Amino acid sequence: MNLITTRDLKKTYLMGDSEVHAVDDISFSIDKGEFLAITGPSGSGKSTLLNLLGCLDAPTSGHVFIDGEDTSRLSSHELTRVRRESIGFVFQEFNLLPVMSALENVELPLRYLGKGARERDSLAREALEKVGLANRAKNKPSQLSGGERQRVAIARALVTNPTLVLADEPTGELDTYNTCRVIEIMRILNEDLGQTFAVVTHDPMVAGYTGRVISLRDGKIDSDATQQPAPLSCEDLARHT
Repeated sequence: MNLITTRDLKKTYLMGDSEVHAVDDISFSIDKGEFLAITGPSGSGKSTLLNLLGCLDAPTSGHVFIDGEDTSRLSSHELTRVRRESIGFVFQEFNLLPVMSALENVELPLRYLGKGARERDSLAREALEKVGLANRAKNKPSQLSGGERQRVAIARALVTNPTLVLADEPTGELDTYNTCRVIEIMRILNEDLGQTFAVVTHDPMVAGYTGRVISLRDGKIDSDATQQPAPLSCEDLARHT
């Protein structure tokens, strides 16, 4: 069943007197439970497409359907609801608040949903457990490694139990072992919980761990192929790095 469908999707920017077609007439679908990568060279439209899928930006023309709902027909308030309730975001920069503990950072989306303190604490601890950081709940971001900070960001994206998780270069600041560890966590959550993951990446290793790769070039889909995901062996990788 399709979770996301785009139809004739376009995003155009004006650069002086010129038009830049960051996303240029893209139509495709993502099924529920997929784990896919969006790849392509710099400037190919990867991040722009992800922002359109996540309702962080509005298309110049065309449509994004989420669970059959045409997001172009939604008000700004309704789009905020979709982002809060249905979509989790993971970014390269982590975007953790430095004055808050890992647990408090993970709790934040639940505050916006109006959850009570006890429920927030329980759900945030459960999310940290899923990413293997239950014992780091009280630590602030400055007390965590880069890989741990990204795992906290993943826990924050997961805490609302979103249908879709969108990750923009989530391993761009990480070494090879932590890259493997982060993707391993995503793949386990995809397989065990059926959550849909779309990961923008320039890293062929990351793309190789997914079951589908959409490659963009000049704002258009250059290729769209399913594949057998590469086996994960993060511990073996650690012994050789």
